[in-house]
Amino acid sequence: MPGQRLIVAITGATGAIYGVRLLQVLRDIPGVESHLMISDAGVLNLHQELDLGRKEVEALAHVVHNVRDIGASIASGSFQSDGMVIAPCSMKTLAAVAHGLSDNLVSRAADVVLKERRRLVLMVRETPFNLAHLRNMTAVTEMGGIIFPPLPGFYQRPKTIEEMVDHTVGRVLDLFAIPHALTPRWNGLKGGA
Repeated sequence: MPGQRLIVAITGATGAIYGVRLLQVLRDIPGVESHLMISDAGVLNLHQELDLGRKEVEALAHVVHNVRDIGASIASGSFQSDGMVIAPCSMKTLAAVAHGLSDNLVSRAADVVLKERRRLVLMVRETPFNLAHLRNMTAVTEMGGIIFPPLPGFYQRPKTIEEMVDHTVGRVLDLFAIPHALTPRWNGLKGGA
């Protein structure tokens, strides 16, 4: 497998900006190939939150897969990848992954990533959580997945939404050891205690 391959899914939770920004950054990193799926609800959120259409977002990815194509390359463990990010991850998608439903390509690809012991990152978007959400997050964590709510960090004193998004996307890239310069690294408290 040349370079790195990262599977990205955009589902129907608020926070479509995270998936789009991740694709933008991956597009500009040499040696990284992105594989994208967008659920129908994800398309609605792209339009609602960012005034973007499916084709505009698909153009950011190296390879695009139809969410209904269970026979796609990424549905098999023989497909070599470094892992998968679901950004954002709806509670429906979380439940499908937690229970191994594989009812569309997003949940099937996530199932494959887990069974192959690769890194799966779910940027879950809901608040507050109910007990079903928490139990599903626990189940995914016990299977080796990473629950990564896109919560902004304020210690870098962000001035824009873009800076907050970049900080979160940078943290996700760190989980895959993909180099970036999206945000400064923490160097400790100013002036000491």
